Amino acid sequence: MIRWLALILLLQSCSSTNTGPGHIPGPSRSVTRSQSIAIAYTYANLPWTPQENNILHGADRDGIEVQTPDQSLKQFGYARGWWVSGQSHTGMPYQWGGFDTPQSFWKKIARGAAAGDIASPLKRAGGDAVVSKHAAGIDCSGFVSRCWRLPWPYSTAELPRITDEISWGQLLPGDILLNDRHVLLFAGWQKPGSVILAYEAGPYPMWKVSANAIPTEILFAQRYQPRRYHNIINDPSS
Repeated sequence: MIRWLALILLLQSCSSTNTGPGHIPGPSRSVTRSQSIAIAYTYANLPWTPQENNILHGADRDGIEVQTPDQSLKQFGYARGWWVSGQSHTGMPYQWGGFDTPQSFWKKIARGAAAGDIASPLKRAGGDAVVSKHAAGIDCSGFVSRCWRLPWPYSTAELPRITDEISWGQLLPGDILLNDRHVLLFAGWQKPGSVILAYEAGPYPMWKVSANAIPTEILFAQRYQPRRYHNIINDPSS
């Protein structure tokens, strides 16, 4: 049984192959399981410090509504705002339609981009038409696309085209759990058959990339389906 401490040590070992802070490998026709988990670990542990100019609640310069997940988010009727300007944080914030690398995220934040943009009812109704060009971050399917080293973001509706359905017992690190609204990257079992360990780009427990332990009963109730990317490669035995 994989425990959190053992998993964190594994992920730190995987991430040590990177060439610098926040580095992730570029697009490729395939990805190994350890690469996918190392990329996820980088996103979940990405350091950054927002400023006041990274907060936006209202229309951006193109008239598209943006709601950043800073702690003032609750004043606008939404839950799970978390970051505070002037304080150091880890984990790339969720952005509707976002597909940033760590480097592009840092550059946008330095230029004053909105740090994240939650998946509000307006966003879900508007789809691609309400993706802000003036926000920075990554959404759930963009995150999985980066972890699989895909050249562009695949939406949750498109992911079945490049994956096969598998059983719960076949899940391995780097596989996904997908329903019609969200996708999780499977990292291992905390309790085999009953609690998984997974990476996801928000919304739970916060609008950010994080590692979470999730009971399978919750996933069954929400109709998550295990799937495997066509071009994921098992790591050679050591």
